[in-house]
Amino acid sequence: MAEYKQYITQIQENGNVMISEDVVATIVAHALSEVEGVGSLGIKPGVSIADFSTKKNWGKGLKILIAEDNTLSIECGIMIYYGYSVVDVAKEVQAAVTSSVESITGTKVTSVSVNVCGIVRK
Repeated sequence: MAEYKQYITQIQENGNVMISEDVVATIVAHALSEVEGVGSLGIKPGVSIADFSTKKNWGKGLKILIAEDNTLSIECGIMIYYGYSVVDVAKEVQAAVTSSVESITGTKVTSVSVNVCGIVRK
């Protein structure tokens, strides 16, 4: 059974540019790795591992929704290093993800929801 993937489609003069949700996931993961205080992607409490085998959950707490107007909503679950402000790190994650995705893909990010799944030690 083939897995259905969504694409962001941008119409150009000489054809279309299609950006896979896999590309957006890679951009998000890289942006998260650049934020000080983020330990890793995490799994939200109350969600079983089986729920993350679906096509858009990426197995590591990342969900990307592409709307019909090609805007993006991103939800990521993260683990934060002990000693960092949860609110400050979450705000930095929102800014970094929005900036990275918009600058690389040229697509508007309407929301970045950050779920802090836990605290880890360095």
